[in-house]
Amino acid sequence: MRTQAHSRRQYGSLEVTNVTLRAALSACLFASLSSLLFSQAPADSQGPANSLYLKLQSVGLDKSRVFKVRDGAIDRASLHISLEDGTIAFTQDVDGRITGALFHGDGDVLLAPPNSTERGSLAFFTGAAILEEKFSTAFLRFNGDLDDELKGALRPPEGADDFVSQWNTTAQNLSQEDSLRLLLSFINTSPSGPGSDHFLHAYIQGDKLGTFDVRYDSLAAEQISAGTHRRVEGDEFYDMWTAFAVAAAKGKPSQSADSSLLGDFDISDFKIRAKIKPPTQLEAESVLTIVPRREGKRMLLFELSRLLQVTQVKADEQPVEFVHNPAIQGSQLERRGNDIVAVVLPATMRVGHRIQLSFTYSGAVLSEAANGLLYVGEHGTWYPNLGFIKASYDLEFHYPTGWTLVATGRRTEAKTVGPDQFSRWVSERPIPIAGFNLGKYSRVTTRVGNATVATYATGNVEKNFQNLSEQDSSLPSILTARPNTVFSSPTTPPSPAHNAQAVGNAAAKAVEFYQQRFGPFPYSELALTQFPGRTSQGWPGLVFLASYAFLTAPERERFQPDPKMRLFLEQTSPHEVAHQWWGDLVTWSSYRDQWIVEALANYSALMLLESKNPAAFHELLQKYRDDLLTKDKKGRQLFVAGPVTLGVRLSSSVFPSGYEAISYGRGTWLIHMLRCMLRDGERRKPDHSTQGGDDAFLRALRKLRAEYENKPVTTADLMSVFQSELPGTLWYEGHRSLDWFYDGWVNGSAIPTFELHDLKFAGKGSAATVTGTIAQEHAPENLVTPVPLYAVVAGKNVYLARVFVEGAETQFHLPVPAGARKLVLDPEQTLLTRNK
Repeated sequence: MRTQAHSRRQYGSLEVTNVTLRAALSACLFASLSSLLFSQAPADSQGPANSLYLKLQSVGLDKSRVFKVRDGAIDRASLHISLEDGTIAFTQDVDGRITGALFHGDGDVLLAPPNSTERGSLAFFTGAAILEEKFSTAFLRFNGDLDDELKGALRPPEGADDFVSQWNTTAQNLSQEDSLRLLLSFINTSPSGPGSDHFLHAYIQGDKLGTFDVRYDSLAAEQISAGTHRRVEGDEFYDMWTAFAVAAAKGKPSQSADSSLLGDFDISDFKIRAKIKPPTQLEAESVLTIVPRREGKRMLLFELSRLLQVTQVKADEQPVEFVHNPAIQGSQLERRGNDIVAVVLPATMRVGHRIQLSFTYSGAVLSEAANGLLYVGEHGTWYPNLGFIKASYDLEFHYPTGWTLVATGRRTEAKTVGPDQFSRWVSERPIPIAGFNLGKYSRVTTRVGNATVATYATGNVEKNFQNLSEQDSSLPSILTARPNTVFSSPTTPPSPAHNAQAVGNAAAKAVEFYQQRFGPFPYSELALTQFPGRTSQGWPGLVFLASYAFLTAPERERFQPDPKMRLFLEQTSPHEVAHQWWGDLVTWSSYRDQWIVEALANYSALMLLESKNPAAFHELLQKYRDDLLTKDKKGRQLFVAGPVTLGVRLSSSVFPSGYEAISYGRGTWLIHMLRCMLRDGERRKPDHSTQGGDDAFLRALRKLRAEYENKPVTTADLMSVFQSELPGTLWYEGHRSLDWFYDGWVNGSAIPTFELHDLKFAGKGSAATVTGTIAQEHAPENLVTPVPLYAVVAGKNVYLARVFVEGAETQFHLPVPAGARKLVLDPEQTLLTRNK
């Protein structure tokens, strides 16, 4: 399982909370460049770019540019800021440009999100679907000519010196956050103007909402956003109230894969040479081949773990300037564990001219969790990367004798070099991420088809293994299924190596099960490695399994007496194995689509469970439903955090675990609903005796794999694939379309209730019919649901049809088998509802 409050990955045992892993971000640099929040940092290399960067960080107000302002207006698409009456002071020039202004007086901001999803998100945090707030103070950071834009509203000042004296320190402090973003504008555009690069960031002191900020950033996939920083019980959060593209379709969120900046270049291959010095040090050089997609850019951004420090960057063997910039607390960048390394090229990129970048860096990112069991950092990426671009990897490692290293790719070389070991790992196909694990492992293997499953485990568990019994109260119970007893003297601590073969055999059975349904395993070997901590991760050909996964059945029962919790924990390994197809082979496009791979991996594991224990399968589904309906201390039910399409934004100061609960819980139910709908569509015989099969559902999954292998998939793509298998009985209003499912279920958050009323049976034999009403509650009027109805005949449930329910009441008229005098609604619980 990938617990994320932010995403699921660990790079070389370094967790990437991005959301989401792959573009987790996509990754997404959180899908919006404007939500890359930066803090002040010293220059890491000397040169004009760093000099400019430091000026942008500390710019203050200019006493000669203080004005009275009345009826001033700033418009950026649907963002409107009015400076009704007050004083405004512009900042000092930086390289000939004004980049900021501080306003104090009476103003208001108006922002109307374009669709119901974003209006709902805004209302969740602010109580209103439109942001309309009066404010007294605003600090504006921009890269355009805002002084000219406001010229007609400016008047001679009064008390300019006093105003600057009062507000200058505030302006200087707030200037730090956007310095790297503005540096992009200075370096990537000509001095004559920003061209297509338009940026405005307003920090606002609202009369009712307190401090918050709004942004317009033309380089972002979602150009407009609003949110605020919050600190809750010692944790920092950035609550994204709303984010959307200017051209977003009405009623639908943006489906953009990345921002303009993320699309500037591809990375065709990585060559990484690393030296590991247990228990703490990693030294590395990463060489990246950059393939420009756009002309004219000089400054490139990369993410790197905050625990690693870059000492040199070269472009085509020549040293270049760079800035290593820490992330602000609470931002998605910070919660992924990464900083930003900005590289300044000596000349602008040209399409067709590849660039070789090399980074030299090191840091104390390792620690020894137990004798022979290393833990590589808590968060972050161990090599410079951006998003989750599919690339080829060539990895070389030097490490001490006595240790075993396992990495993504195929091991092509292994030897002893002096006091160290050396191994080389080359990816078999382009992959979105690369990593490694190191420990004093024993190794066992098993075969499944043409692939080898190799399992690596130590004889020890981590030193704080007993502390994993503590539950995280911020998570639903299904996501905090932690052991609640501990091994203590005189009980012998478990030895994961003793059960490694059983773990490997179970993984091999999962691979075999998935191959039969989704197509061939993508790699020649699957490596399973013991990993300290609570989380497990599934990377291309490499799975990190928490130590608990290596316990024997009696040890698990001792360690976790609750059978429901044990059942949940036992899904960890098959879930991570399923990520070899969903997440590693088929990746997601943007943070709004990350739920797809988590839900598919989770449901794949549940299908494997169903093949052995159908009752347990339904038990876990109902547990996911119950957890979505749980309430926090303030009485708020978790599902109201939003739809799966909000991705990592679901994890906020209100519901820190929102992403996991909804992506796993609701996401799994959405896949289950699609499967059951297609299954019912196969029930074609007029005598109602044929049980629907999974042929259509599995065809859809194989088609998804075939069409999006080595490509990112969007939620719209997923709907299109399932729509292609939609039988005529599930065509809503005569159209082969799943728009109704996307609009109401995928892009909605409701969990409705359905009830049968006013049933009337008529006729006999083959002419028997029934009429009635299905009432719907706890749902918006536009929610459309194909509700399955069954007749009870001789004590057995006989499937009739699915009735499309919309609004408060829906009438139906159906033929029924002879002798039917009772109907039941969804007895197999194929819908995510509150009905039990």
